[in-house]
Amino acid sequence: MTIFKTKLDEEFLTVAETKEILQDIEHERAADEEREMRYELARAIDHVNRFAVLDVEESDEFVAELQELEKVDEATAYKIVNLLPQDRDELRAIYAQERYSLSGDELDEILGVVAKYV
Repeated sequence: MTIFKTKLDEEFLTVAETKEILQDIEHERAADEEREMRYELARAIDHVNRFAVLDVEESDEFVAELQELEKVDEATAYKIVNLLPQDRDELRAIYAQERYSLSGDELDEILGVVAKYV
C-alpha cells in the first residue's frame, strides 16, 4: 500500500531568508534548554551560516532584477541567487533541466547581473 502526500504550498527562499528563519528557530531552542537541536537542524544552520553571502534586502533585489530578464523565471532566479554562478559553465548547469538553452549573449546578460551582487 502506497501513501501519497500532496503538496499544499510551495515558496522559494534565498539562503539569506533561510538563514533568518533558522536563526529564529535556533534562538527559540536556546531559550528552551530542555529541547535539544536535532542533527539536521544544526547542519542546516551551519550550512546557511557558511554560504549566506548577501543580506535579505540585497537578495530580494537580486531576484527581482533577474526576473526582469526574458529567460529567467522565478524558480531559476532563486537558484541563481543561491548559487551565484561565476561563469557560463556554472550558469549552464542551472539551465541543464530546461527544454531550451541560452545563447552566449543571454548568459552574459545574466552573469552581468550576478557580478553586481558578488
